[in-house]
Amino acid sequence: MDFTVNHQALAYLVAAILFILGLKGLTHPSTARRGNVYGMLGMLIAVVATLLSREVQSYGFIIAGMTGGAVIGTILAQRIQMTAMPQLVAALHSFVGLAAVLVAIGTFIKTASPGAVMMGELSAGVIIGAITFTGSVIAFGKLQGLLSGAPVKFTGQHLLNAAMGLATIALGVYFALTGSVWALALMTLLALIIGVTLIIPIGGADMPVVISMLNSYSGWAAAATGFTLHNDLLIIVGALVGCSGAILSYIMCKAMNRSIINVVFGGFGSDDAVGDSAGAQAAEKGVKSAAVEDAVYWMEDANRVIIIPGYGMAVAQAQHSLKELMELLEARGVEVKFAIHPVAGRMPGHMNVLLAEADIPYDRVLEMDEINPDFPSTDVVLVVGANDVVNPAAKEDKTSPIYGMPILEAGRARQVYFLKRSMRPGYSGVDNLLFYQENTSLVFGDAKDTIDGMNNALKGGGH
Repeated sequence: MDFTVNHQALAYLVAAILFILGLKGLTHPSTARRGNVYGMLGMLIAVVATLLSREVQSYGFIIAGMTGGAVIGTILAQRIQMTAMPQLVAALHSFVGLAAVLVAIGTFIKTASPGAVMMGELSAGVIIGAITFTGSVIAFGKLQGLLSGAPVKFTGQHLLNAAMGLATIALGVYFALTGSVWALALMTLLALIIGVTLIIPIGGADMPVVISMLNSYSGWAAAATGFTLHNDLLIIVGALVGCSGAILSYIMCKAMNRSIINVVFGGFGSDDAVGDSAGAQAAEKGVKSAAVEDAVYWMEDANRVIIIPGYGMAVAQAQHSLKELMELLEARGVEVKFAIHPVAGRMPGHMNVLLAEADIPYDRVLEMDEINPDFPSTDVVLVVGANDVVNPAAKEDKTSPIYGMPILEAGRARQVYFLKRSMRPGYSGVDNLLFYQENTSLVFGDAKDTIDGMNNALKGGGH
């Protein structure tokens, strides 16, 4: 059968519907897998329909590129640790941005006499793509630990960004009107620099917002590429990703009680190390430390235990041990729930993905608004590698940079146990006031080792 334009349009329509259903499925952990299946099926239909297009004259380079990408993607999927998922997402965003830049430049070189509209589309593709590329590279570096998570600021930074932004737009307009190669080169260079200067002042505590924001940028870059290539589906997909990323960024900012402007231009965070041992620092600061047996004693006699996971759980890969802990406690008649803060971890949904990987039932995992009323009637809260999301400074200290951020109200429980490696503050660099409450104790050590110790104690009959 001859694959006509109408056939392609119908295939693109089906793919677009599947993408929309995929996004809908991703709104809840219980439907996320189905959403992923819809998305993958939609992409398969889109790729096949595009390959069957009459515009495709040769498959040699296409097959080579797809084969190379499939090999790299398969290797990454098999080797990537869940802790590295945020930086992988940032890296993938950078690829989308770079692709947009290369497509725009390639189209300009190939097209004999592009019209003014196309030239404008090329300018938009280059600018958005270049900012997405370098911004995502910087985010990857921060998440991977290649760069400091602390914000990088200097005098006149905002003014410089504004000046470069205006200059980039002016060059884009000039390029669209004249087709000047030097304007294209300078515009691309400035956009690449802006991507760097926009992300370096953003601190580690805002990294979940950065990831969703770059996701939005990558969507708009894809949409711009769609206009350049006259591909309707790419425009639709780009718009879906761009809008969903923007909405997610808004939701994340709302969860932190911060404006997107405040995130982009007023980042905070520190990864500075501390010198003394954890126990010595705790004693010096008046913080109580506890042994594994103390926590087990409280938990096995509890009616309700709430577990709050954070990035420390991801680093320790402790989610499977937590699943075993949950099962052991439930076997003793203890109600166990997991509390998830919207910005826990280093990307949206990070904790949900890890808990789902460990097959922890979705009905045990509750969001902040659902779980906060339960804390006053909870016997034990176990905080596993989280920090800022339970810090009372967000409610009590008006001078704190996280003031106003809604938190999980763990301190209202009868007893709180923190599993931590050290007395280092969270990714925001802010000291946690919850450490100093009378009902709080810290259990120092690797989270997985500590939880395994709890499990062994429970299996041995406890106290």
